[in-house]
Amino acid sequence: MATTGRDYYEVLGVGRSATGADIKRAFRRLARELHPDVSAEPDADERFKEVVEAYEVLSKSETRELYDRFGHAGLRSGGFRPTPFDFGSLADIFSAFFGDDVFGVATGPRRARGADIAAEVEIDLEEAATGVTREVPVQVAMRCAECGGDGVQPGTSVSTCEDCGGAGRVQQVTRTALGEFIRAQPCARCGGSGRIVEHPCEACSGAGRTLEERSLDVQIPPGIHDGQRIRLSGEGHAGALGGQAGDVYVLVHIRPHERLVREGDDVYSTVDLTMTEAALGARATIATLEGEEEVEFEPGTQPGSVRILRGRGMPVLHGFGRGDQRVLVNVGIPRQLTEVQRRLLGEFEQTATEETYRSDEGFFEKLKSAFR
Repeated sequence: MATTGRDYYEVLGVGRSATGADIKRAFRRLARELHPDVSAEPDADERFKEVVEAYEVLSKSETRELYDRFGHAGLRSGGFRPTPFDFGSLADIFSAFFGDDVFGVATGPRRARGADIAAEVEIDLEEAATGVTREVPVQVAMRCAECGGDGVQPGTSVSTCEDCGGAGRVQQVTRTALGEFIRAQPCARCGGSGRIVEHPCEACSGAGRTLEERSLDVQIPPGIHDGQRIRLSGEGHAGALGGQAGDVYVLVHIRPHERLVREGDDVYSTVDLTMTEAALGARATIATLEGEEEVEFEPGTQPGSVRILRGRGMPVLHGFGRGDQRVLVNVGIPRQLTEVQRRLLGEFEQTATEETYRSDEGFFEKLKSAFR
């Protein structure tokens, strides 16, 4: 089946652990050396066919895996046959494998992809938690409705460029002591399009696109983070000559919340208790993503303690579950006391014992709590 039966990795001069990029680079190098347009070696034709065949096998994961396991016999039993081809120019060969723009110029009327568009949207933290749909205005180049994007006035026709024969490029062959070198460049007459438009579309002046204001509905998923982008595929500028449209990338900003701070999927807040509320226990109103809520604090609540509300944080983006809300307790100590208050506090202190202030945590537990 193979041209010579040689090992394909040996033909391309790469190891068996070579990446796809390594294989592509090796093929490009050998093709430039061995193509009949360049090489004067008597066996260049056969060697070039061998290189092409090796690249056909090793550049595709399924045929490469089959060859690695069973060799040439495995390829035969798997039904692989080398693609027959006639020798064209080196640019034509590369174009067949790598696309039309191998040498930086088009090989025909180029339907270039349209440019991408950047937009921004700002939402509240609560909206980031629930998800929201927002309208985003953009100015976008749309395919001309009059000419359908080809830039030609309806009812008229285009002619093929005579200088390049419609290829959009011209070649120059330079003969040197090392052989022939072929240089391709855009056709000067048609600008690389391969066609001559004598009657451009009046609506778009031959550009094939018109600029319009549009509003796009952007669905912002729950749990999105500040600074993340949302891609709207195909909503960007229309491509040249009817080419594929670009994309719109929407940058999401989340406004800072007055009473909540986000850290990952958790949210943090604080609550202020008086000395007596912390000592006797109290109900206090705190801010949550769902609005204000009353939370019970047990007697003996300590300054700096953290109350965890499980599952009350942000949703996991494109996942399951939610983070927590962590409420840091601040205890206010009175700064100005009346004589009566001083006397009462003094009486309390006289009746207090070690048991009054006994902690449920040891030193190391306190240290761990502080770090948490």
